[in-house]
Amino acid sequence: MRTGYADLPLHGGRAPRWLFSRMSRLARSIVELVIFEYGTAGLLERVSDPGWFQALGCVLGFDWHSSGLTTTTCGAIKDGIKGVEEDLGLFVAGGKGATSRRTPDEIATWGERTGIEADPLVYASRTSAKVDSAAVQDGYQIYHHSFLFDREGRWAVIQQGMDEDTGMARRYHWLSTKLDDFVCEPHVAVCCDARAPSLNLVARESEPAREATSELSRAT
Repeated sequence: MRTGYADLPLHGGRAPRWLFSRMSRLARSIVELVIFEYGTAGLLERVSDPGWFQALGCVLGFDWHSSGLTTTTCGAIKDGIKGVEEDLGLFVAGGKGATSRRTPDEIATWGERTGIEADPLVYASRTSAKVDSAAVQDGYQIYHHSFLFDREGRWAVIQQGMDEDTGMARRYHWLSTKLDDFVCEPHVAVCCDARAPSLNLVARESEPAREATSELSRAT
């Protein structure tokens, strides 16, 4: 289930090294505490909430109203738990730009190391990215994709797209434990001030269009 999305001003650049180092250390401590109290399922549920994730980025010390909060917070979590993933039972794949395209390989590598069945996770990663980049045509091009998962096969996706014309970025959140269908109403909440016409092929009302699209693809 996509659990919501948020719009943020699109900013370039990167976090200073000294700040990112501190964010990573703090992210590790917070992740460890949340998992200790609520388990990996509780951690995945929380990062899939747009408001909780935004608050986490602020607590870590990043600008509250910037597209960089998404990429930097995900990067800080991934970097912060490096070396203790198997102890925590939490794994992070993907990231920004070219790193996002390595997500399937990173998932597969963790599968080989831990015995976690990787194929369903790779499918979830690719399909969630495809839905938000193709099935939901809202003008935002996906450039960041982080995939968090645990030993039980639960997962959360945090991905972000950019609209260079408006100078805005949009973040999308997914959570496996509330997922019924990838292509029919996959989200439970929409958190957004900016509104614009869009083509939403995952809306329930779009079912005839989805069926027609499938028939046309099979015919060709």
